Amino acid sequence: MNKQRKVALSGDRPTGPLHIGHYVGSLKNRVELQKNLDLFVMIADVQGIASSAGQPKELRDNVLQVTLDYLAVGIDPSLCTIFIQSMVPEIAELTIYYLNLVTVARLQRNPTIKEESKQKGYGSNIPAGFLIHPVNQAADITIFKADVVPVGQDQVPLIEQTIEIVRSFNRIYGEVLTEPQAMVPKDGARLTGIDGKAKMSKSLGNALYLGEAPEAITKKVMSMYTDPKHIHVTDPGTVEGNVVFAYLDIFDPNKAEVEALKDHYRRGGLGDTVIKKRLDGVLQEFLAPIRKRREDYAKDPAAVMDIVRKGTEKARMVASTTLASVRRVMNIDYFQQK
Repeated sequence: MNKQRKVALSGDRPTGPLHIGHYVGSLKNRVELQKNLDLFVMIADVQGIASSAGQPKELRDNVLQVTLDYLAVGIDPSLCTIFIQSMVPEIAELTIYYLNLVTVARLQRNPTIKEESKQKGYGSNIPAGFLIHPVNQAADITIFKADVVPVGQDQVPLIEQTIEIVRSFNRIYGEVLTEPQAMVPKDGARLTGIDGKAKMSKSLGNALYLGEAPEAITKKVMSMYTDPKHIHVTDPGTVEGNVVFAYLDIFDPNKAEVEALKDHYRRGGLGDTVIKKRLDGVLQEFLAPIRKRREDYAKDPAAVMDIVRKGTEKARMVASTTLASVRRVMNIDYFQQK
């Protein structure tokens, strides 16, 4: 770790290949952050178990799929550290210590946990592993002494709970933990799914994947939600809430032409097929090099996993140093000479 640079932690649960919503929300930002920060990119397989319970082979394959997407978009293992969460057992140990600083009632009040629990339909049967996710994430962040954590607005409550844990620990045992800050994109960086109803998600079946075949992308783009009242080409159309224009705003480099298309659509005389074909062309051009790099890396999965192995070894070295400091101030470093 370069002590002259701040440390950042980011990552994903390996629930399957990543989509363009991940790119807009986090991957693009990581490619930039790795240039100026000591960036740790975590494949959060422990957190992914909740989504893949009973499917261990799928979870294992998803670790490879996520890594392929990382490398394909430009996350560079020579500039950052890609690692697997479960292979850094120091995180689990630190989680146990933190659990003594948090009440069940506080975890149940966490807005992120409440919302995700509702989405998953847990009701009163919340898995304990899911409930303590904020504590586990606090360990993820602090074991690497992360200064900043890039998150969406909906994840800010998790960072707030991490700060509470850090302050409690430092007050009780001594100032050894770093208090992180949430790094929230100004634009919210949230991409609506192709159905226009929610954020892009694998579980909702409304995603465009980074490594998806060109014909699959075309089929999905042509099915995108636009303006249900724009029945005839001559009808005036609404741009706000129109998924196609939302995507053009993000991915089309010619902003002036996009604005002209919006004006034309509002006046009438511009069909949905025309704008969908334009978006398809824009996305195909954007995704082609990513898909090619992904295919190249996928030819040697052993080499890809070796990249993760080396990153995980580095992550463990950093984590073990932090954990040694934690054990020392907690006075549980029993076999160390005083």
